[in-house]
Amino acid sequence: MPDALTRHIDNVIAVGTGALTAPAAARESLFHKSWARCMSQHGLDPTRPTPARILPSAAVREHRQRMEGFLRVARSGMEDMYRRVADLGYMLLLTDSDGIAVDYIGNPATEPQLKRAGLYVGADWNEAHAGTCGVGTCLIERTTITCHREEHFDATHIGLTCTSAPLYAPGGELLGVLDVSALTSPDARDSQHLVWHLTTLYAQMIEDANFLRAFAERWILRLGRAHGLVEVAGELMLAFDEDGVIVGANTGARRQFWQTLGGDRAAPGLIGTPLTDLLDVSPQALWSLARGHGAPEVATRFPHHGQRFFPSVVAPRTRAGSVLRMPPPRLPAEPVAEARPRGGALQQLAGDDPAMQRLIDHGTRLVDSGVALLVQGETGAGKEVLAKALHAQSRRRGKPFVAVNCASIPESLIESELFGYTPGTFTGGRSKGMKGLIAQSDGGTLFLDEIGDMPLQLQTRFLRVLSESEVLPLGADKPVPVQLNVIAATHRDLRGAIERGTFREDLYYRLCGAVLRLPPLRERRDVGYLIDTVLAEEAQRLGLVGARLTQEALQRLLAHRWPGNVRELRNALRYALALAGNAPVTPAELPAEIAAATPAAAALPRPVPPAAADGDTGAAAADGDADAGGDAEARQLLQVLRRHKWNVSASAKALDVCRATVYRQMKRHGITPPNQL
Repeated sequence: MPDALTRHIDNVIAVGTGALTAPAAARESLFHKSWARCMSQHGLDPTRPTPARILPSAAVREHRQRMEGFLRVARSGMEDMYRRVADLGYMLLLTDSDGIAVDYIGNPATEPQLKRAGLYVGADWNEAHAGTCGVGTCLIERTTITCHREEHFDATHIGLTCTSAPLYAPGGELLGVLDVSALTSPDARDSQHLVWHLTTLYAQMIEDANFLRAFAERWILRLGRAHGLVEVAGELMLAFDEDGVIVGANTGARRQFWQTLGGDRAAPGLIGTPLTDLLDVSPQALWSLARGHGAPEVATRFPHHGQRFFPSVVAPRTRAGSVLRMPPPRLPAEPVAEARPRGGALQQLAGDDPAMQRLIDHGTRLVDSGVALLVQGETGAGKEVLAKALHAQSRRRGKPFVAVNCASIPESLIESELFGYTPGTFTGGRSKGMKGLIAQSDGGTLFLDEIGDMPLQLQTRFLRVLSESEVLPLGADKPVPVQLNVIAATHRDLRGAIERGTFREDLYYRLCGAVLRLPPLRERRDVGYLIDTVLAEEAQRLGLVGARLTQEALQRLLAHRWPGNVRELRNALRYALALAGNAPVTPAELPAEIAAATPAAAALPRPVPPAAADGDTGAAAADGDADAGGDAEARQLLQVLRRHKWNVSASAKALDVCRATVYRQMKRHGITPPNQL
């Protein structure tokens, strides 16, 4: 082993075991602390240099899917930065919060060396595996660091120089790390000073671009110290709603206010705070700023810090041709009559189930991103309903939604149904030919249900359609260009189908830009919400007024396991309402297998319909009487609302839920603010 490696290993052991007496500053350096942590906590042995750990491609895809929307934003920033440092021999890595490299940019000529060094997609740079390094130690220290040559723990990496900066989500959670590395560098650590500043700058730019993307539908207040640059480089950004209440803050804003708001660097107190409580600005001045008026040469003052910033307001993104009408910000204590659902058509699919709310949040962010979506779920779980809601939530909602069930179309017809055909192609075909379903979906959404049942030979043709964005009708000589937006769905294990050779792997990756896993009904916590929703829909379809369930019938429904999922629930309620008519539904009207279900000892709280049969539910609930008083959830909600003087924003914060959830619970339990009785 070369002398340099031996000296490095001896030094790491001496520092890590405490055998080396060093000045206090050296003992407290983050690298020496990391060396000790690697040996005592991670159990790493510096005498056994370990080659880079590269994860298999399937595992890398899972890590990429977790941050799919962010990847596109980060990639743009990485490409811009790489153009500035490529000639100096640097490459760029993007990792997630586990330290797994999910993207990289480097010189193709040095790719074999980069891969051996672990500077490649799939490399695991978590400190627990790689030891002290730029990425792993940055994830722990949460600050920009340069890990230069012998500062690495593992002797395999001592030729590298790595500068890493943390990346945060709009909510303050650590997303990952931007890393700039080189295979070789000068010995002097000061040679990385400029790279350190560049990495810090681009990490902030990527974060802020992601923040603007996440809050594109909100008002954003930018604050900067430089008057002429605030429009493009405001260090602090605060997203706020029509009430002037903060709904998001970038890293700069969170750091600025963390001491003022309780000492938490994530500054949770920032969210839900009225801008007028935080800034020395009147509602009228804020409204004037939002409309593009006001005096930009007058700095905004922060009373808590005595610092002055120049303000600029970014208006929400609106649909083409629409006119933005933002009302003047209201005081947050003013009661709000109506809820504003966060997810529109998507939000109506679920109640308070955490898995569904995550799915809705991901779907909202991904639907207009250009990423192909694959919906996975059991039969009857509502895959097509979800696809229609995604379409209705998208910018394409004015265009066609075309659904194709790949399992129900006969194999002999599926090609002509999908691609269409020209006149005279078939004996007995339409004289004018037929426009295929793919062409019919042009500009809208093509929903491919049960994609796992598509015949193998047809998969090849469809793959070409996806890659070329054009379709060739049967019998035609020239392809027809189409703007395709595909949502696929299946209840099958497509990975298993690939291994069996019944599904093309390249088609899978074309369709599987992101996976939305739809939970089965038996695993959802919002069954009561779904029962209420489906009951109301089926009653309206049958023309029934005042349809409701008895307590016994509701308990049977809650106790059933629902192997057929939402489809079975809808059929059961349709059956029960047809038998009961305008009378309350009892267990006798339910299907036999549901009526026989044993109610759980601790069933879910009974959702109180918005219009109960006994009259004035609003007054009763507001007084803590009748329906609301008998239900634990309603009673808790009522107490919190009273405690916060019916301020929905403050109540939502106290309950750790969003305002839309509070409004939905108020509607479910018939709770009405006193000023609206």
